[in-house]
Amino acid sequence: MTDAYVNASVTPLESLDMLSPYEVAKLQDKSQGGLYRLLRQCALAVLNCGSELDSTRMVLERFRDFDIQISHKHRGVKLDLLNAPPSAFVDGEIIQGIREHLFAVLRDLLYVEDEFRDCCEDLDQSAMATNMVFHILRHANALRPHVKPNLMVCWGGHSIQRHEYEYTKKVGYELGLRYLNICTGCGPGAMKGPMKGAAIAHAKQRIPDARYVGITEPGIIAAESPNPIVNELIIMPDIEKRLEAFVRLGHGIIVFPGGVGTAEEILYMLGILLQEENRDIPFPFIFTGPSGSEAYFETVDRFIADTLGERARGLYEIIIDNPHAVAARARQRVDEVTTHRRGAGESFHYNWQLHIPMGFQQPFEPTHANMAKLNLSKQQPDHVLASQLRCALSGIVSGNVKEPGIRAIEEFGPFELKGEPEVMEALDRLLSSFVEQRRMKINHEDYKPCFRLARPAASASVQSV
Repeated sequence: MTDAYVNASVTPLESLDMLSPYEVAKLQDKSQGGLYRLLRQCALAVLNCGSELDSTRMVLERFRDFDIQISHKHRGVKLDLLNAPPSAFVDGEIIQGIREHLFAVLRDLLYVEDEFRDCCEDLDQSAMATNMVFHILRHANALRPHVKPNLMVCWGGHSIQRHEYEYTKKVGYELGLRYLNICTGCGPGAMKGPMKGAAIAHAKQRIPDARYVGITEPGIIAAESPNPIVNELIIMPDIEKRLEAFVRLGHGIIVFPGGVGTAEEILYMLGILLQEENRDIPFPFIFTGPSGSEAYFETVDRFIADTLGERARGLYEIIIDNPHAVAARARQRVDEVTTHRRGAGESFHYNWQLHIPMGFQQPFEPTHANMAKLNLSKQQPDHVLASQLRCALSGIVSGNVKEPGIRAIEEFGPFELKGEPEVMEALDRLLSSFVEQRRMKINHEDYKPCFRLARPAASASVQSV
């Protein structure tokens, strides 16, 4: 370990100044049932802000000597950081925003463990999953019950090109001028740009309490470290609850260019909007990117048409190279959301009315067996196919950047996906296009596909990558 790494003791600024001996023991427990591993991984991700690594394994390996210890004495909680990334400190003092993120990790990991460990057996009930998301968000003080809808969720890739990143800032700026707050997956790229642009606009509009909400989960946080603009960091237990939190908390979604993870999010949202119960519920869903990035949305749009059909294509709109038009449309659609919720007597702060079926809430474990069992066929309802395709892409994300997925690929080889020829050919075109557009990973030159498609021999482009 070099002298560049930092040892420091950190205390909370305001909240979480008291822990029980049981909580401290749980956080320090290195056994399979303890929280130490999750705490170390999430804390390292927060401290490693600004990292250009998008592999959880690479981050953990680079900082393999990092450690975090907790003491709870008469003065309250203290975190001892050993061999921490130096970028989190200025003149030996931890940056205040990173300090807040560090204790947000502690807050959310403990809350989920303490409040929900005894009710996991009930999580096959959709209402219970939705209630769990609500309680986590409420505990994080993310709900604003007396504020009109104004939170735009922005999805997009962490490894986008520079001109795409600049475009996300322009859109964020236009959103901020219209008094809209920003919620993203909290990482770099298209997750940071809208917040950065909105921050300037919020300053111009003299908005003192602007919100930059970042929602993540333990499996992805090390590969997408929270960006420094996030002022409300929330760690959900898994990817499915993270996705539901976006939809329940936000009042509309804007999608920027990305890769497989962004396509996964798109399929998740489409699967929900395709539910008959949600037909009359307004929910803004806008795809946008700069001139020169049309290929991403053309590819995604064609894939949706080939798999889910024209009805799904009617659930979103595409606006290219026009930040003003995107923000104006978002503001208009959010006003429609406000009118609808007021008329229906629904809450502004949490989207209880939207129906999310259990297939979108049940955590999907991307093992080789589970990936092979996915039903990738059009001989089923469109929303069910959307769920199955979402799981397929979630598995590819895991194989690309998450430690368990990377380890599984090393041990057993690529995931194999099987399905109806028409669906597999559409999936082949989508994934091949992402590889050609260099949208799979930051280090795209070294990218090796973690998946294999079983399909007619006439189509083999992804297998031969």
